[in-house]
Amino acid sequence: QVQLVESGGGLVQAGGSLRLSCAASARTGNIYDMGWFRQGPGQERVFVAAISWSRGVTYYADSVKGRFTISRTNANTVYLQMNDLKPEDTAVYYCAADRFVSAQAMAAMGGEAITYWGKGTLVTVSS
Repeated sequence: QVQLVESGGGLVQAGGSLRLSCAASARTGNIYDMGWFRQGPGQERVFVAAISWSRGVTYYADSVKGRFTISRTNANTVYLQMNDLKPEDTAVYYCAADRFVSAQAMAAMGGEAITYWGKGTLVTVSS
């Protein structure tokens, strides 16, 4: 079992920045690619960014390229640095991980096959 706990959400004005964190608890030896998804008001959950464990390769949704940066410092912690935030970035952000779903697959196929999800952290961007 893997538990994912997000933190760092909040209220920010347009143009501002936030950094989200996701801490994963997992049994020793299990390494996972990890990603971030978001769900805006009245919208479906969509892919935001993902990072591979083996080489740190990153993937981004077109809507956040150049503004968001995903990174990880170890096997169990991933970050999402969000700059130049826009009102349309308002959403609940979810951390995701799966032993068998690669970061590339998260970007290509979305979150349907992902096993582990955090409870989410709310990001609100005011205009």
